[in-house]
Amino acid sequence: PISLSALLITLVLLFAFQGKQILAQPIIIGLLAIPITIQVYLNSMLAYWLNKKLKVAHCVAGPSALIGASNFFELAVATAIALFGFNSGAALATVVGVLIEVPVMLSVVSIVNRSKSWYETN
Repeated sequence: PISLSALLITLVLLFAFQGKQILAQPIIIGLLAIPITIQVYLNSMLAYWLNKKLKVAHCVAGPSALIGASNFFELAVATAIALFGFNSGAALATVVGVLIEVPVMLSVVSIVNRSKSWYETN
């Protein structure tokens, strides 16, 4: 609970410090968001497909696809703040990472769950 609370407080502070930058630089946000989105979908689908080829059980393949595609944003947030501060470009990039990765990962979960019958066919 303490680490989760600390992460939540950190994210709220990051959004508070970077809110104006996000609104003022939509092109930069898009340039950061596009590769993150592509990377998450590509890595998760590759891991999911490889698990299917290796005949790994679906209950293992789904989480492995998510772990393989994760950017571990909490580590990125901590590193960016420690090295460059709340107002840095690195902190802005981690904010965008959080904004993009969470909904994209939720969509990957949905895809993995809906494709279970495809996954389990030979």
